Amino acid sequence: MASAGGYTLEDLRKQARHLENEIDLKLVSFSKLGTGLGSRDVKSDGLDTAPLLSSDHMFETMTLEIEQLLSKLGDVNDQMSQGQQLPFGQHAPGGATVVHTLQRHRDILQDYAREFQKTRANVQAQRQRDLLLGSVRKDIESYKNSSSLSRRSDGFLKEHEHLRNSDRMVHDQINIAMRTKDELMIRVGEFVHVLNDDDDRFPMINSLVQRINLRKRRDSIILGLLIGTCTVLLLLYITH
Repeated sequence: MASAGGYTLEDLRKQARHLENEIDLKLVSFSKLGTGLGSRDVKSDGLDTAPLLSSDHMFETMTLEIEQLLSKLGDVNDQMSQGQQLPFGQHAPGGATVVHTLQRHRDILQDYAREFQKTRANVQAQRQRDLLLGSVRKDIESYKNSSSLSRRSDGFLKEHEHLRNSDRMVHDQINIAMRTKDELMIRVGEFVHVLNDDDDRFPMINSLVQRINLRKRRDSIILGLLIGTCTVLLLLYITH
């Protein structure tokens, strides 16, 4: 018996079974792809951008393909149902068996549609979650980078301040040493000046000291001459 579009009921059944098999394979691949997209880690450094975009494109492509296959299967089921619609009181060949077969094809279509909608909704929810997590991770990484840079800057500033303090301490010690040297030179000059003033102030004492020194030298000379004379006389006595 021919149905709408010139196809027999058996032709439409073959088309329905072919579409069902193709949809089943697509749904398996679609579920695996959705699982891969849902379990991936969102990178914040942009190194995996190309693979992620490729997976997203594949997901969108498979979504469109499955929607088209489901639409075709629905059209084939409608054509089979129209082929069984006869005037009141007439029965199509096959009777209850054909009705049961048509109902089974409609149930399969509904199951596939529900599975497709469920998988797509789960993946879309996971993608939204990944986008949110990616945004949060980027904010965290940005905060860590800024905090690390701030800590390094603080370390450099502290080290610079430490070097400045050390340099200032060295300069202070050098200045103290220079002032001490200048003060010592001034004190020495003052002491020499005082000694000169004492010589000018007490000439009699200075003259007396000079006389004592001269007398000591004279006594030493006399004593030396006396010892020398005695030694010569002693040698002459011994030799004779």
